[in-house]
Amino acid sequence: MSTFDRLDTRVEQDYVGEVRIGADKLYGVNSLRGFDNLSVSPLSIAHYPAFRDAFAQCKWAAALANHECGVIAQAQADAIAQACQAVMAGACDDSLIVDLLEGSGGTSTNMNFNEVIANRAQQFLGHAPGSYEVVHPNDHVNISQSTNDVYPAALKIATHAMLAGLIEQVRLLAQVFDAKALQFADILHLGRTCLQDAQPMRLGQLFGGYAALTHRLADELVAVREKLHTLPLGGTAIGTGFGAPKAYRAAVYRHLVKITGVAYQAPANPFDAMQNMDVFGRVSGELRTCATSLAKIAADLTKLSSGPVGGMGELKLPEAQAGSSIMPGKVNPVLPMAMIQLSFAIIGNDVAVAQAVQYGELEINHFEPVVASRVFDSITLLTQGIQRFREKCVAGIQADQARNLAHLTDSMAVATALVPRLGYAQVSKLARQSVREGRSLLAILAESGVMTEAQAMAAIEQASYPVFEQR
Repeated sequence: MSTFDRLDTRVEQDYVGEVRIGADKLYGVNSLRGFDNLSVSPLSIAHYPAFRDAFAQCKWAAALANHECGVIAQAQADAIAQACQAVMAGACDDSLIVDLLEGSGGTSTNMNFNEVIANRAQQFLGHAPGSYEVVHPNDHVNISQSTNDVYPAALKIATHAMLAGLIEQVRLLAQVFDAKALQFADILHLGRTCLQDAQPMRLGQLFGGYAALTHRLADELVAVREKLHTLPLGGTAIGTGFGAPKAYRAAVYRHLVKITGVAYQAPANPFDAMQNMDVFGRVSGELRTCATSLAKIAADLTKLSSGPVGGMGELKLPEAQAGSSIMPGKVNPVLPMAMIQLSFAIIGNDVAVAQAVQYGELEINHFEPVVASRVFDSITLLTQGIQRFREKCVAGIQADQARNLAHLTDSMAVATALVPRLGYAQVSKLARQSVREGRSLLAILAESGVMTEAQAMAAIEQASYPVFEQR
């Protein structure tokens, strides 16, 4: 007996046999089979509202197009449209029971939506769920469609919608880095390569680099998001459009654009659109690039804030929470650590997406559920992670100006700044003396009379500005 059986039940039947379904539930026999056979994760297809809404939008547009083509009656189209809006409002979430990671190639997902929408439409028309005498899941809700064109279309629509929030968060983070670049513009800083002292620079230049990267990440996400505008909707099972009226494809896109407000369009080649999911390889790749790039910044912040006594200590991160259950007063860089950790998860998600894209077969790709699961997870992790990283860490970063200056003036990076004035040979001799005696190069310069400390600092200041013209 199914988990979802109730005392007050109705009976539905498929070729496998009869099942009893709670009378208050809007799903049907196909949904229940999918739930019983394929539940492997804790997330249902209602977990991500954007995905739920995208499926409902496709069914809504299809109903309007089918009525326009004379396939279903006005009352049926109106009831289906009303049911789709109820789904989008979250009113049917408890009946969207199929696992997001179901392994039926999306058929269980599509049928769960078909049955829920049909039964809700039945109710709007004054009929009981499960009777299907007026609105049938296959004959009316799914008419002119197939799982093979609706599922990937809904996947693209949902991803497009979810990326909007992520792009906004990346833009906001870039703006905070812009502000930090200005805030730290005049702070002298020791530039390092291979974790060794290198050259003088400004701390603001470091953060300006972070800002430029983050702006670019947002731009690339915008560009890949636009590649999601082409949908396979209208191709039905394999791209021929068999089972749909001739005028259906143009009509369904016209209605979908009106419903979503997005300029979705039919593909130039419907068979390519059905066979290939390379766009999700690109989307996932950009998500991975965004995650790993921000993880690099997070790792930098962790190093630069290390200490407070035994590390660099050049940055002060906001203290978010206690860092140890045994060491009093210890505070860890938990927000940067979280950004690095989520990048590991997103890299793993990207590998799964790449495998799923590769293993599509012939006319369709039946591994779309794992793509949906992993892409949605990556977008969610990044969106929420970046928001917290920005609000709780980056926005509150402060610089220890004195420590930045001390690390610079006590380092051999000063030597590089003096070469243009004193020449390589003389600076090299003074630098070796500094190392041998364990004293700063500035002190040795002043003592030798070669250059005053003020002159040396002027040379360091000069070396910290770029030699090229910045835009």
